[in-house]
Amino acid sequence: MEQRRSRRFALHLPVSITRSGTEHIMQSGLTKNISSGGVLFTAGKEPDIGVCIEYVISLGGPSDQMVSLRCIGKVVRANRSASGESDYDVAATLERYEFVRREG
Repeated sequence: MEQRRSRRFALHLPVSITRSGTEHIMQSGLTKNISSGGVLFTAGKEPDIGVCIEYVISLGGPSDQMVSLRCIGKVVRANRSASGESDYDVAATLERYEFVRREG
C-alpha cells in the first residue's frame, strides 16, 4: 500500500541540474513526477547520494515570458532507468524553491 506523505503528480517537464555540491554543472533531463516534498527526474549521469543539488524545472508559460522553478534539495536515490537507456532516475528532495521569470 502506498504511504507517501504528499501526493505525486506525473508531470514531464524539462529540468536542468545546475549545481551538484560545490561544483557547477549543466545536465538536462525530464521530470517524471513532482510532489511538495520532492521530484523524480531523469539525468544522464549518476549523481552522488546525499549531495546537495540545485535544479531548475521549466514550467513554460506564454512565449514572451517563461516561468521556471529554481530548486535546492538533496539526492536521495539514483537508479538506472527502466527504459534501458543510459539515463538514471534520480529522486531529490525539494527543500527550497523560488519562481523565476525569464523574458523571451
